[in-house]
Amino acid sequence: MSTPVLDPAGVGLDEVVGTGGRFAARTALVAEVAARFADEVDRDARPPREAIAAMKEHGLLAAAVPTELGGEGATLAELSVIATELGRACAATAMVFAMHHGQAMALWRHGGVALGVTAMTEAVRAGALVASSTTERGIGGDARRSTCAIEPDVEGRVRLHKDAPVISYATEADAVFVTARRDPDAAPSDQRLVICLPAETTLTQTSTWDTLGLRGTCSNGWILDAETHEDRILRDDYGTISAQTVLPVSHVLWASAWLGIAADAADRARRAVRRQARGSIGQTTPGALRLAELLVDLQTLADSVRHAAARFDAAADDPEVLESPAFALAANALKIQASERVTDLVTTALRIVGIAGFAASGPTSLARHLRDSHGAAVMVSNDRLLQNDAGLALMSGAIL
Repeated sequence: MSTPVLDPAGVGLDEVVGTGGRFAARTALVAEVAARFADEVDRDARPPREAIAAMKEHGLLAAAVPTELGGEGATLAELSVIATELGRACAATAMVFAMHHGQAMALWRHGGVALGVTAMTEAVRAGALVASSTTERGIGGDARRSTCAIEPDVEGRVRLHKDAPVISYATEADAVFVTARRDPDAAPSDQRLVICLPAETTLTQTSTWDTLGLRGTCSNGWILDAETHEDRILRDDYGTISAQTVLPVSHVLWASAWLGIAADAADRARRAVRRQARGSIGQTTPGALRLAELLVDLQTLADSVRHAAARFDAAADDPEVLESPAFALAANALKIQASERVTDLVTTALRIVGIAGFAASGPTSLARHLRDSHGAAVMVSNDRLLQNDAGLALMSGAIL
């Protein structure tokens, strides 16, 4: 494990965000690969293929598979630390890791024992990467409604056709998990989750992901046509899957990735302050004061993220808690808070570093960090979450 990086007051940035644990060495290896290609991934808006291969090689995509299924049984708290470390190296890599686990964990928590589901669980244990298609053109980004429907035939085969405005890293995924109405007569909210394998799926690209930040997620638009078997439909309805797993896990891991962006920005600010301090022996530079304030805010965000992960782990097997309005409010609150705070933290770091941080590239550049941070608030709109919260707040108070 590397020596903790210290700021002028002796506070370790590694201590702020946490880098220990049984996955630390492997995470460091993957993060090194991710960092090496991060600028290229951002510049070319291409998937972080090298980092994905490293995550497969070192078992990070399989980390959460339960021990009883032959996996390592990583807790959400452990996954959170991994996502943060990857976020420090490359935000796109961290987001791929986060989005993968938000879907993959649904397999053993909600999938049942159908052969198609158990085979997919085995594939994840072997390193398979999972993508998701939950939004649909014409429904405004609401993942809890679908227009497309599962169309069964008499031989147990099913078909579906989905016009998806966004499927992240679709070309790299070993499976896409797709939400669809239970059948053509079902209500928009009566959804199931279907495993679609590349050999049974045709993807037709409809838009290009040429964005300000998070460019390496490659969240292009696709028309997805799949013909598969009914045993690749997860057992539980998607409302249950979302409430108990996808929403809380995704929000914690997204926030963890954004924490990593902020932590690396703070580390670059620390290095700049150290350089300033060498020319002001015996004096506390203005940058040192700003850095101290930055670390306070970074610690606050880290504590919120870690607390949310621990809260999920404590309630992971309690459906009543996970499906409560209060728990949904807490999960949404984390996403909203983290996505707003990360831009503030990176901006503060930029002001500490000064003009060198404003450069488009270089060891002190914060351009990529700032652009990536702005993707946090618009990736699943905070306004949409607050609109959902308005109804939930009438039923429950906050979890304190």
